[in-house]
Amino acid sequence: MAVKLRLRRMGKKKQPIYKIVAADARSPRDGKFLEAIGIYNPLTEPHSVDINEDRALYWLEAGAQPTETVRSLLRSQGISHKRELIKRKLSDDQVAVEMDKWKKMKEAAASVPKKRKKKKGAAEEKGTASA
Repeated sequence: MAVKLRLRRMGKKKQPIYKIVAADARSPRDGKFLEAIGIYNPLTEPHSVDINEDRALYWLEAGAQPTETVRSLLRSQGISHKRELIKRKLSDDQVAVEMDKWKKMKEAAASVPKKRKKKKGAAEEKGTASA
């Protein structure tokens, strides 16, 4: 049986909340699943993600394939990084040190304000309208 880590939509109309679940690849989006491993709420600012790290690592080691969205959520929570460190056969202490470094780098990157890019389309439209 092919297992996927994917999102299961919940919540009201126009107010989605997603469960991150391990499910058979053949089952429908909101159908039967094997285990719920987390919750993702895209409506909060910033997005809230709560994933059971142990179960996510278990399913990834068991061969479950995450969808693109779930993969990005796992990456943002550091679970993908931790899995790579474990694959390199590092000790638990080394993994903990590397994860602390990763968290500090992520916090530092989050504290730096991002520059907004100008849209090319809007600038080109203004240029052609005045010509």
